[in-house]
Amino acid sequence: MDGVSNAPSRTARMNRKILHIALPSIISNITVPLLSLVDIAITGHLGSPAYIGAIAIGGLMFNIIYWLFGFLRMGTSGMTAQAYGKRDLDETVRILLRAAGTGLLIALLLMVLQRPIGQLALSVIDAPADIRPLASHYFNICIWGAPAVLGLYGLSGWFIGMQNTRFPMFIAITQNIINIAASLCFVIGLKMKIEGVALGTLTAQYAGLVMALLLWVRCYYSRLKIKITLTEIVKKEALKRFFQTNNDIFLRTLCLVAVTTFFTTCGARQGTVILAVNTLLMQLFILFSYIMDGFAYAGEALVGKYTGAGNPAERKQAVQTLFRWGIGLAAAFTLLYGIGGQDFLALLTDDPTVIGASRPYFHWALAIPAAGFAAFLWDGIFIGATATRPMLCAMTIASALFFLLYYTLYPRWGNHALWLAFIVYLAMRGLVQTLFYLRQNPDRH
Repeated sequence: MDGVSNAPSRTARMNRKILHIALPSIISNITVPLLSLVDIAITGHLGSPAYIGAIAIGGLMFNIIYWLFGFLRMGTSGMTAQAYGKRDLDETVRILLRAAGTGLLIALLLMVLQRPIGQLALSVIDAPADIRPLASHYFNICIWGAPAVLGLYGLSGWFIGMQNTRFPMFIAITQNIINIAASLCFVIGLKMKIEGVALGTLTAQYAGLVMALLLWVRCYYSRLKIKITLTEIVKKEALKRFFQTNNDIFLRTLCLVAVTTFFTTCGARQGTVILAVNTLLMQLFILFSYIMDGFAYAGEALVGKYTGAGNPAERKQAVQTLFRWGIGLAAAFTLLYGIGGQDFLALLTDDPTVIGASRPYFHWALAIPAAGFAAFLWDGIFIGATATRPMLCAMTIASALFFLLYYTLYPRWGNHALWLAFIVYLAMRGLVQTLFYLRQNPDRH
């Protein structure tokens, strides 16, 4: 009877733990587009549409570059959560220093090689000739924020691993406020143009890093003040695990970037209207991803902690509870999009041609929540367990199937083939990771 009576309370406790981590992460995710929206709103008043295009192209360049180094956050969170679960607080500090050192080295390389990297990025994006000089100017200023951005990746991952998602939320909100104030000051107060927007972004990035460091010193330094030698940080076994985990995540991210970039490029090849349709419908995926990423972060933190603590029962409870949330959210978003999705698209554009052209493809957007929720959750769970090889395998298989379906079906199906390939890609990531989890079955004793 005790076991039965305790089951609801265990579930309630796990729900509270998940929401304690997920909700601040969701708020942080929602603030992400505000940084670019502020920049676009300010440049929209500079007198030329070229400035808006330059900000859009410059932002895309940094999205691609920094996305590739997202392993600094993901790998750090999983390893930190496991060390935290083991109560090995000294190792949590060493993990942070390894991530910070790696991020600093990458940032230095980006700044040293900024000219060829910028030219390559502009070529890949195929930016219009009139926008290239402005986008390049924006890029050459903002690239100096690489140490702050990559440093924040490591710190954010570390905070998540320590079961603390409130600090990343506070940092994200602060960055938005400072970005607005600094950009307005530079552009309106000092009469700058695109360089003022870039300097505002740069100021916000370093302000976020400084805030993260101050929070760390205030809340963790006294507890984690230990004598750390360079030998411990570069210990062969620890570095091997650090780079093996991050290498898998890096390669996985390459596949993700390839699919995402290809999706956008294919829309552009089909003309302005189809590009606009795909961009609008993709906003429904992005909105869903902001929510699911919060629960994925909860998976990273909790699964990592219970893995490190050697507590398979709690780990299994966390996985099961996360999937209950995932199924519920997928059903809720499908219903929400079915009822109000068309109205949401109408808020984004008043162009009747684009709205009309989106209707034949809208059913693909309705399939996104059901097809994609498992991929988000499994990513968080496997990162927490530092089982990154199954993530890489799943992404490789799903990406290969995406391109196979697209090239096979496009001659007959057109843009429908692109959307079918994307939905199958999302579903396959979740399916393959499910099979890996069931095969490994780490919770059986």
